[in-house]
Amino acid sequence: MYLADGWKDYEVIDAASGEKLERWGRYRLVRPDPQVIWQTSKSDWGRIDGHYHRSSKGGGEWEIISLPEEWTVGYKSLKFCLKPFAFKHTGLFPEQAANWEWFSSIIKEALSENPKRSISVLNLFAYTGGATLAAASAGARVTHVDAAKGMVGWAKENAKISGLADAPVRWLVDDCVKFVEREIRRGSRYDALIMDPPSYGRGPKGEIWKIEESIFPLIEKTAMILSDRPLFVLINSYTTGLQPAVLSYMMNTVYVKKFGGHVEADEVGLPVTRSGLVLPCGASGRFRT
Repeated sequence: MYLADGWKDYEVIDAASGEKLERWGRYRLVRPDPQVIWQTSKSDWGRIDGHYHRSSKGGGEWEIISLPEEWTVGYKSLKFCLKPFAFKHTGLFPEQAANWEWFSSIIKEALSENPKRSISVLNLFAYTGGATLAAASAGARVTHVDAAKGMVGWAKENAKISGLADAPVRWLVDDCVKFVEREIRRGSRYDALIMDPPSYGRGPKGEIWKIEESIFPLIEKTAMILSDRPLFVLINSYTTGLQPAVLSYMMNTVYVKKFGGHVEADEVGLPVTRSGLVLPCGASGRFRT
């Protein structure tokens, strides 16, 4: 398992009966988690600053107890603005720090071998920019693409508070599939790719994305815009049907077949303080040449 165990401003304190108790900086939140199917005690969860209650009819709402509209947490040199917003989210997936560490080390190693080299990274479905900032901080040029204008604006704010406002990042509000198709026609090439596709989504012009139908064709298209010897590809999945072995199969079929190299895939997880166990948080596939 890829374990995100380097946080100081975040922790999963406990997890029980469909929910997890988390610390985000100084604030304690309770949020639902479908992976938490065990029925252990919540009797000592204590102070809570915010609680997202899921509705039996779908969706849910935040109960704000003593939570500000916005606050900031840090991971090493990176800073992130958080806020309680749609469907239990805060604007950050902390388990992805395990992947930030992985690809940052690859970028830094490549630059140490050739300091004059320019490394271009494409980040698709880039959300609020955690991976973008990690790659830029490691020394890469990043193209950040997300269909939601608000998410791109949020990512820019995270770059600013992280001291990366002037980093070589191209911020784009676009449908990711159509962007890749245009890049193919333009003959663009990238040294690395990061992809964090949703299970379901809509592009800026109403384009429909269903991961089971759309992910493999997109993987095939992205292989056409990678350089002859790409540094890495990272694909994340929070969709139940896309287990690590499925990611591995697709990435081997496309990337290894074209470029050589190898793929590894595993669950991503966060340590749980009280139990000493690990909470699974999705899966990641990693390709390297």
